[in-house]
Amino acid sequence: MASSADSDFIVWGVDQTAYGPVELPTLVSWVKDERVTAETWVFAGKTAAWQKAEQVPELQMFFRPKSNGGPVAVNPAGVDPRALRRVKILGGMSDEHLERFARFMQVEKIPQWAVIVKQGEPGDAMYLILQGELRVRITVRGKETILATLSVGDFFGDISLFDHGPRSADVIANTDSIILKISSSNVEELSKEAPEVATMFLRNIGQTLSARIRADNKRLADYTQFGK
Repeated sequence: MASSADSDFIVWGVDQTAYGPVELPTLVSWVKDERVTAETWVFAGKTAAWQKAEQVPELQMFFRPKSNGGPVAVNPAGVDPRALRRVKILGGMSDEHLERFARFMQVEKIPQWAVIVKQGEPGDAMYLILQGELRVRITVRGKETILATLSVGDFFGDISLFDHGPRSADVIANTDSIILKISSSNVEELSKEAPEVATMFLRNIGQTLSARIRADNKRLADYTQFGK
């Protein structure tokens, strides 16, 4: 059987064949197409274990709970807290923390090709991607340069959450997408009403920013050494 990276999944098909490894967006599309059902066995590279699809945290939002057959509970913002586990920066939070956190977010459905943030405009919010694919671009002298492609579990805009400075790039929807927005005022409210949740969230952002700086410093050091 093919090896699976930490972020990949393998699906055991009805024809007794293993399909994959595939990334989460592909797996989600298979669920929507009913190629993967609640009873389908899925191997997650992150846990190195097989589970039925309905038991995989990243997929539970698509299946009704088996305990009572009722609808999946959502918070006032209309977000199933379990869906937030798909966002990397929130992975370490408990279900209770996620439920409280989700109350301070806004759900935004983004049509394909829509511009979510525009380069140079001031910003005061960050965004978490629950569904779809986005691209980050800059335009120099009329020429578009793609800096990154973002998908389920990614986030962007975190720096503007703190400094309210101009956006460094455009972010555009490659496909119809669903994102969650949290503004600086939302973070202030979260800090007052659920300080322990706010602390975890801000610490995770800090760790992410630190990792980016370390990676940039390494690239600069490698480039400098190579240029000698």
